[in-house]
Amino acid sequence: MTQRSDAGDTACPYRRTGYSPNPGVRRLESLTQREREVLLLLGTGQGNRELAQELGIAERTVKAHIANIVAKLGQQTRTQAAIVSALTHGSLCTDPMCSRHLGQVWGQRRTPYVA
Repeated sequence: MTQRSDAGDTACPYRRTGYSPNPGVRRLESLTQREREVLLLLGTGQGNRELAQELGIAERTVKAHIANIVAKLGQQTRTQAAIVSALTHGSLCTDPMCSRHLGQVWGQRRTPYVA
């Protein structure tokens, strides 16, 4: 049986596990425009079939793009690439009306400050 660590152990999970998604973030410029588009959609949590429908391409092509993205970002899994997508949404998304750019917080849309 394993023991839980002390409740007082507040060390950062990145430091404890030795893993950080930051190297993937620094490698975004190695992606093609289409791979960046797939990566952005990957962060939505949709499956390959839904991504293919959204992009108007074959599911097999989506799988190939994801494999290239994972390799180029130096990640090991699709999930890790999706985390990089979530962390870098601001760099990947070019929609000025995107709710994440406007400061959406847990389903509550805030209006931008207008002077």
